[in-house]
Amino acid sequence: MNDAELKQRTKEFALRTIRLVDALPRRVVADVLGRQLTRSATSVAANYRSACRAKSRADFISKMGTVEEETDESMLWLELIVDAGLLPASRVAALLAEADALTAITVKSIRTARARSANPQPALRTPQ
Repeated sequence: MNDAELKQRTKEFALRTIRLVDALPRRVVADVLGRQLTRSATSVAANYRSACRAKSRADFISKMGTVEEETDESMLWLELIVDAGLLPASRVAALLAEADALTAITVKSIRTARARSANPQPALRTPQ
């Protein structure tokens, strides 16, 4: 998956989450969980876009760490919405699966970047 595809995927995750939050019942607890979920899910997309503009590999790793944290946090809010009985598990399952997949992609990207930092590729020489 390339940067543009993952940018779109994280944006779609945010949009799908926004739609889910709009479907929550109008209750105080739903409002609190919905706001938290909206913040974390939209942060996934925003921070991934920021990571794509990282100034160094270390900066990329740091920003992707934030993406990982926000994706995991989104999973927590989704689980709480189901556990609190605000929406049925069937309504939230696809978003939970997507959050889990995005977490796995993010972790893999971080591991790859760290490995490349530990074992930098030698510069290619140009013939003289």
